[in-house]
Amino acid sequence: MRDFFHRRSKFRPEKGDEERADLQIPEDLWIKCPTCGELIYSRELDGANRVCPKCAYHFRLRARERIAQITDPGTFIEWHADVLPEDPLAFTDGVGGYDRKLVQTQSKSGETEALIVGGAAIDGTPVALAVSDFEFLGASMGSVFGEKLVRAIEDAAAQRLPLLTVSSSGGARMHEGLFSLMQMAKTVAALARLGRAGLPHIALLADPCYGGVTASYATVADVVLAEPGALIGFAGPRVIEQITKQKLPEGFQTAEFLLDHGMIDMISPRAELRDLLASLLAHYGRAGRRPTRHPHVAEPLAVAEVVALVGAEATG
Repeated sequence: MRDFFHRRSKFRPEKGDEERADLQIPEDLWIKCPTCGELIYSRELDGANRVCPKCAYHFRLRARERIAQITDPGTFIEWHADVLPEDPLAFTDGVGGYDRKLVQTQSKSGETEALIVGGAAIDGTPVALAVSDFEFLGASMGSVFGEKLVRAIEDAAAQRLPLLTVSSSGGARMHEGLFSLMQMAKTVAALARLGRAGLPHIALLADPCYGGVTASYATVADVVLAEPGALIGFAGPRVIEQITKQKLPEGFQTAEFLLDHGMIDMISPRAELRDLLASLLAHYGRAGRRPTRHPHVAEPLAVAEVVALVGAEATG
């Protein structure tokens, strides 16, 4: 009887559970900028290459998103996708085994490893690519990561292609111990052979880029670029402060700080990155090769000359 006398609004239609589910707002419809707090419509953010329209904060990109942004459509061909990570140390932590973590990460990220390598074209110029994906265990460098990178470098040398690496990583992969640390020397040695072959290596550092990746192949390049505001370093600021017992300067380890102190060559906003890469590749291609002390080895145009040419072209 109580329900019979309960008054209800005549203009209050009831909906079934399925219809209510259809009216729910998707969680990722709006994204909050971590820097300025602006609420950004997700489609608007995607249309702006995931750069905040208010403060120009550069959100992280997945590896395949990055490849699609900088390469000519339909030109990317993946290499060595069949090289898969294993668990050489049978590593186990408090959560579980490394083998189980690999399976979970592969399922969640949709990738088999943290590095994607392949060939593509940028404004018509063929190039070899190696792009890391931070969603896969923080793009940590393990044995397969290093192996795929070395194979890509060797492919670039065999095909006489310039190499572009895009790095966003937390460093070496602790689950593989010494096998992981060995990749630092392995990748740098391969890049040395590429340099002796007279082929350029252009490196782009994206937020964040730390540890053994920064200390090895990511900064061994003819031209080192970075995105605005990217955090780049070896150890974190808190670790450095604890060891040195000193307060670090403001903006320490940002791309802008590193540019001022000569650690990187240029900073490029994401919207201008593709044109900059095309210009760098074109200048290296037109420069030809210069003789060195080794008669059968060519030398690419010096980085300072390329950066000066690109800067003059931009201002002119």
